[in-house]
Amino acid sequence: MRDTPRPQGTVGGYRPGPPQLRPGRALAHTTGASGSGSPHRSDSRPPQTPRGGRPSDLIGRPGTTPPVPGRPASFLLGLPALLFALITWQVVVDGPLLRLDAQVSRALVHPDRISDLLADLGSVPVAVPVLAVALGYAAWRARRSGTDRWWLPATAAAALMVLVPALVVLLKVLTDRPGTPAVPPATGYYPSGHTATAAIAYGCATLLLLPWLRTALARRALVVLCVAVNAGVGFGLVRRGYHWPLDVVASWCLGAVLLTTFVLGVRLGVSRSSRRTSAGTPSSRSGPS
Repeated sequence: MRDTPRPQGTVGGYRPGPPQLRPGRALAHTTGASGSGSPHRSDSRPPQTPRGGRPSDLIGRPGTTPPVPGRPASFLLGLPALLFALITWQVVVDGPLLRLDAQVSRALVHPDRISDLLADLGSVPVAVPVLAVALGYAAWRARRSGTDRWWLPATAAAALMVLVPALVVLLKVLTDRPGTPAVPPATGYYPSGHTATAAIAYGCATLLLLPWLRTALARRALVVLCVAVNAGVGFGLVRRGYHWPLDVVASWCLGAVLLTTFVLGVRLGVSRSSRRTSAGTPSSRSGPS
Protein backbone atom coordinates (compact mmCIF):
# COMPACT_ATOMS: atom_id res chain seq x y z
CA MET A 1 0.00 0.00 0.00
CA ARG A 2 1.49 3.30 -1.06
CA ASP A 3 1.84 6.17 1.33
CA THR A 4 -0.30 9.07 0.36
CA PRO A 5 1.22 12.48 1.17
CA ARG A 6 -0.85 14.35 3.64
CA PRO A 7 -2.20 17.76 2.63
CA GLN A 8 -0.70 20.65 4.53
CA GLY A 9 -3.33 22.45 6.54
CA THR A 10 -3.50 26.08 7.35
CA VAL A 11 -5.25 28.06 10.01
CA GLY A 12 -7.82 29.31 7.54
CA GLY A 13 -8.56 25.84 6.09
CA TYR A 14 -7.27 23.42 3.49
CA ARG A 15 -4.91 25.05 0.93
CA PRO A 16 -2.96 22.72 -1.45
CA GLY A 17 0.37 23.70 -2.92
CA PRO A 18 3.07 26.01 -1.61
CA PRO A 19 2.16 28.74 0.83
CA GLN A 20 0.79 31.84 -0.86
CA LEU A 21 1.87 35.38 -0.21
CA ARG A 22 -0.55 37.35 1.87
CA PRO A 23 -1.71 40.57 0.30
CA GLY A 24 -0.46 43.75 1.89
CA ARG A 25 2.73 42.21 3.33
CA ALA A 26 6.35 42.94 2.47
CA LEU A 27 7.66 40.93 -0.47
CA ALA A 28 11.02 40.20 1.11
CA HIS A 29 12.32 39.67 4.62
CA THR A 30 15.70 38.90 6.01
CA THR A 31 16.36 35.39 7.20
CA GLY A 32 16.43 34.56 10.86
CA ALA A 33 13.89 37.15 11.90
CA SER A 34 11.15 36.19 14.31
CA GLY A 35 7.48 36.90 13.88
CA SER A 36 6.66 38.64 10.64
CA GLY A 37 10.33 39.23 9.86
CA SER A 38 12.40 42.36 9.66
CA PRO A 39 11.80 44.80 6.83
CA HIS A 40 13.60 44.58 3.54
CA ARG A 41 16.97 46.29 3.50
CA SER A 42 15.69 49.02 1.17
CA ASP A 43 12.99 49.89 3.72
CA SER A 44 15.36 50.21 6.66
CA ARG A 45 18.05 52.11 4.76
CA PRO A 46 18.00 55.85 5.56
CA PRO A 47 17.34 58.13 2.61
CA GLN A 48 20.39 59.49 0.84
CA THR A 49 19.26 63.10 1.30
CA PRO A 50 17.23 63.33 4.51
CA ARG A 51 15.04 66.40 4.66
CA GLY A 52 16.53 67.46 7.95
CA GLY A 53 20.00 67.44 6.42
CA ARG A 54 19.20 69.74 3.54
CA PRO A 55 20.45 73.30 3.79
CA SER A 56 17.90 76.03 4.26
CA ASP A 57 16.94 78.16 1.32
CA LEU A 58 17.02 81.93 1.12
CA ILE A 59 13.91 82.28 3.23
CA GLY A 60 14.92 79.85 5.94
CA ARG A 61 12.91 76.80 4.85
CA PRO A 62 14.39 73.34 4.13
CA GLY A 63 15.55 73.23 0.54
CA THR A 64 13.86 71.19 -2.16
CA THR A 65 15.40 69.73 -5.28
CA PRO A 66 14.66 70.84 -7.88
CA PRO A 67 13.06 74.17 -6.95
CA VAL A 68 9.77 74.41 -8.79
CA PRO A 69 8.14 77.84 -8.84
CA GLY A 70 4.66 77.38 -7.44
CA ARG A 71 1.73 79.69 -6.95
CA PRO A 72 3.50 82.08 -4.52
CA ALA A 73 6.39 82.61 -6.95
CA SER A 74 4.03 83.08 -9.89
CA PHE A 75 1.99 85.54 -7.85
CA LEU A 76 5.04 87.53 -6.78
CA LEU A 77 6.22 87.70 -10.38
CA GLY A 78 2.96 88.12 -12.27
CA LEU A 79 0.97 90.61 -10.20
CA PRO A 80 3.76 93.19 -9.59
CA ALA A 81 4.87 92.92 -13.22
CA LEU A 82 1.32 93.54 -14.42
CA LEU A 83 0.86 96.49 -12.08
CA PHE A 84 4.21 97.96 -13.10
CA ALA A 85 3.27 97.68 -16.77
CA LEU A 86 -0.09 99.35 -16.09
CA ILE A 87 1.47 102.30 -14.24
CA THR A 88 4.18 102.72 -16.86
CA TRP A 89 1.58 102.76 -19.62
CA GLN A 90 -0.42 105.43 -17.77
CA VAL A 91 2.71 107.55 -17.32
CA VAL A 92 3.65 107.30 -20.99
CA VAL A 93 0.18 108.17 -22.32
CA ASP A 94 -0.61 110.67 -19.55
CA GLY A 95 -3.63 108.60 -18.60
CA PRO A 96 -6.40 109.32 -16.08
CA LEU A 97 -4.50 107.47 -13.34
CA LEU A 98 -2.07 110.39 -13.19
CA ARG A 99 -4.84 112.79 -12.16
CA LEU A 100 -5.62 110.62 -9.16
CA ASP A 101 -1.90 110.44 -8.48
CA ALA A 102 -1.68 114.24 -8.40
CA GLN A 103 -4.61 114.47 -5.98
CA VAL A 104 -3.00 111.98 -3.57
CA SER A 105 0.30 113.85 -3.82
CA ARG A 106 -1.29 117.19 -2.92
CA ALA A 107 -2.92 115.60 0.11
CA LEU A 108 0.29 114.00 1.37
CA VAL A 109 3.02 116.55 0.64
CA HIS A 110 4.12 118.25 3.83
CA PRO A 111 7.92 118.52 4.09
CA ASP A 112 9.40 118.01 7.54
CA ARG A 113 12.55 116.69 9.15
CA ILE A 114 11.24 113.14 9.65
CA SER A 115 10.23 112.71 6.01
CA ASP A 116 13.65 113.96 4.94
CA LEU A 117 15.39 111.40 7.14
CA LEU A 118 13.15 108.59 5.90
CA ALA A 119 13.84 109.49 2.29
CA ASP A 120 17.59 109.41 2.96
CA LEU A 121 17.34 105.73 3.94
CA GLY A 122 16.93 104.97 0.24
CA SER A 123 20.08 106.78 -0.83
CA VAL A 124 23.07 104.83 -2.09
CA PRO A 125 25.45 105.97 0.73
CA VAL A 126 23.05 104.52 3.32
CA ALA A 127 21.45 101.45 1.69
CA VAL A 128 24.42 99.98 -0.20
CA PRO A 129 26.75 99.70 2.87
CA VAL A 130 23.99 97.81 4.70
CA LEU A 131 23.82 95.36 1.81
CA ALA A 132 27.62 95.07 1.71
CA VAL A 133 27.72 94.03 5.38
CA ALA A 134 24.99 91.45 4.78
CA LEU A 135 26.85 90.13 1.72
CA GLY A 136 30.06 89.62 3.64
CA TYR A 137 28.40 87.98 6.64
CA ALA A 138 26.23 85.63 4.56
CA ALA A 139 29.18 84.57 2.38
CA TRP A 140 31.34 83.96 5.46
CA ARG A 141 28.68 81.83 7.15
CA ALA A 142 27.97 79.85 3.99
CA ARG A 143 31.64 79.11 3.43
CA ARG A 144 32.14 78.00 7.04
CA SER A 145 29.18 75.63 6.79
CA GLY A 146 30.53 74.02 3.60
CA THR A 147 27.58 75.07 1.46
CA ASP A 148 27.84 74.28 -2.24
CA ARG A 149 28.45 77.46 -4.23
CA TRP A 150 28.60 79.48 -1.03
CA TRP A 151 29.51 82.54 -3.08
CA LEU A 152 26.49 82.41 -5.38
CA PRO A 153 23.81 84.24 -3.30
CA ALA A 154 26.13 87.10 -2.35
CA THR A 155 27.44 87.48 -5.89
CA ALA A 156 23.93 87.45 -7.36
CA ALA A 157 22.77 90.08 -4.86
CA ALA A 158 25.72 92.32 -5.68
CA ALA A 159 25.09 91.96 -9.42
CA LEU A 160 21.43 92.82 -8.92
CA MET A 161 22.34 95.93 -6.96
CA VAL A 162 24.61 97.05 -9.81
CA LEU A 163 21.87 96.35 -12.37
CA VAL A 164 19.19 98.43 -10.63
CA PRO A 165 20.60 101.94 -11.30
CA ALA A 166 21.11 101.16 -14.99
CA LEU A 167 17.57 99.83 -15.28
CA VAL A 168 16.05 102.79 -13.43
CA VAL A 169 17.98 105.35 -15.49
CA LEU A 170 16.80 103.69 -18.71
CA LEU A 171 13.17 103.83 -17.54
CA LYS A 172 13.55 107.48 -16.53
CA VAL A 173 14.82 108.38 -20.00
CA LEU A 174 12.05 106.45 -21.75
CA THR A 175 9.17 107.80 -19.66
CA ASP A 176 10.49 111.37 -19.16
CA ARG A 177 7.98 112.16 -16.41
CA PRO A 178 8.11 115.61 -14.78
CA GLY A 179 8.43 115.99 -11.03
CA THR A 180 6.02 117.34 -8.45
CA PRO A 181 5.55 121.09 -7.82
CA ALA A 182 7.75 120.71 -4.73
CA VAL A 183 10.91 120.08 -6.79
CA PRO A 184 12.60 122.23 -9.47
CA PRO A 185 11.16 121.82 -12.97
CA ALA A 186 12.76 118.78 -14.55
CA THR A 187 11.92 115.37 -15.99
CA GLY A 188 13.01 111.82 -15.34
CA TYR A 189 11.28 111.14 -12.03
CA TYR A 190 9.72 107.80 -12.96
CA PRO A 191 10.37 105.38 -11.37
CA SER A 192 11.82 106.37 -8.01
CA GLY A 193 15.51 105.50 -7.81
CA HIS A 194 15.64 105.83 -4.03
CA THR A 195 12.72 103.43 -3.65
CA ALA A 196 14.25 100.88 -6.01
CA THR A 197 17.62 101.13 -4.26
CA ALA A 198 16.02 100.56 -0.86
CA ALA A 199 13.90 97.66 -2.11
CA ILE A 200 16.87 95.77 -3.57
CA ALA A 201 19.47 96.65 -0.91
CA TYR A 202 17.33 95.93 2.16
CA GLY A 203 15.42 93.13 0.43
CA CYS A 204 18.54 91.23 -0.62
CA ALA A 205 20.13 91.81 2.79
CA THR A 206 17.07 90.30 4.46
CA LEU A 207 16.97 87.29 2.14
CA LEU A 208 20.67 86.63 2.68
CA LEU A 209 20.47 86.83 6.48
CA LEU A 210 17.25 84.84 7.01
CA PRO A 211 18.80 81.33 6.74
CA TRP A 212 21.36 82.18 9.44
CA LEU A 213 18.87 83.33 12.08
CA ARG A 214 18.13 80.62 14.62
CA THR A 215 14.58 81.42 15.68
CA ALA A 216 11.38 82.05 13.78
CA LEU A 217 10.80 85.14 15.89
CA ALA A 218 14.09 86.66 14.73
CA ARG A 219 13.26 85.90 11.10
CA ARG A 220 9.83 87.48 11.38
CA ALA A 221 11.31 90.53 13.08
CA LEU A 222 13.84 90.97 10.26
CA VAL A 223 11.14 90.72 7.59
CA VAL A 224 8.95 93.23 9.43
CA LEU A 225 11.92 95.60 9.76
CA CYS A 226 12.66 95.33 6.03
CA VAL A 227 9.05 96.07 5.10
CA ALA A 228 8.89 98.98 7.57
CA VAL A 229 12.09 100.57 6.25
CA ASN A 230 10.93 100.33 2.64
CA ALA A 231 7.51 101.73 3.54
CA GLY A 232 9.23 104.56 5.41
CA VAL A 233 11.41 105.40 2.43
CA GLY A 234 8.41 105.57 0.11
CA PHE A 235 6.39 107.65 2.55
CA GLY A 236 9.29 110.05 3.11
CA LEU A 237 9.78 110.58 -0.63
CA VAL A 238 6.10 111.34 -1.20
CA ARG A 239 5.75 113.42 1.97
CA ARG A 240 8.78 115.48 1.07
CA GLY A 241 7.50 115.95 -2.48
CA TYR A 242 10.50 114.32 -4.12
CA HIS A 243 8.30 111.85 -6.05
CA TRP A 244 4.74 111.24 -7.09
CA PRO A 245 3.07 108.31 -5.26
CA LEU A 246 2.96 106.23 -8.46
CA ASP A 247 6.72 106.65 -8.84
CA VAL A 248 7.15 104.90 -5.50
CA VAL A 249 4.53 102.20 -6.13
CA ALA A 250 6.09 101.36 -9.49
CA SER A 251 9.52 100.94 -7.89
CA TRP A 252 8.04 98.65 -5.25
CA CYS A 253 6.56 96.52 -8.03
CA LEU A 254 9.85 96.48 -9.90
CA GLY A 255 11.68 95.51 -6.71
CA ALA A 256 9.26 92.64 -6.03
CA VAL A 257 9.84 91.23 -9.51
CA LEU A 258 13.63 91.52 -9.24
CA LEU A 259 13.78 90.00 -5.74
CA THR A 260 11.59 87.06 -6.75
CA THR A 261 13.78 86.46 -9.79
CA PHE A 262 16.83 86.66 -7.55
CA VAL A 263 15.48 84.00 -5.17
CA LEU A 264 14.45 81.63 -7.96
CA GLY A 265 17.77 82.06 -9.75
CA VAL A 266 19.83 81.33 -6.65
CA ARG A 267 17.72 78.29 -5.80
CA LEU A 268 18.14 76.94 -9.31
CA GLY A 269 21.91 77.49 -9.27
CA VAL A 270 22.38 75.80 -5.90
CA SER A 271 20.08 72.95 -6.92
CA ARG A 272 22.03 72.21 -10.08
CA SER A 273 25.28 72.21 -8.12
CA SER A 274 23.81 69.78 -5.58
CA ARG A 275 22.58 67.43 -8.29
CA ARG A 276 25.99 67.38 -9.98
CA THR A 277 27.67 66.69 -6.62
CA SER A 278 25.30 63.85 -5.75
CA ALA A 279 25.67 62.34 -9.23
CA GLY A 280 29.44 62.16 -8.82
CA THR A 281 29.28 60.59 -5.35
CA PRO A 282 29.38 56.79 -5.12
CA SER A 283 26.12 55.23 -4.08
CA SER A 284 25.72 54.52 -0.39
CA ARG A 285 23.67 51.39 -1.00
CA SER A 286 25.08 48.17 0.40
CA GLY A 287 25.21 44.91 -1.55
CA PRO A 288 22.69 42.08 -1.20
CA SER A 289 22.91 40.12 2.03
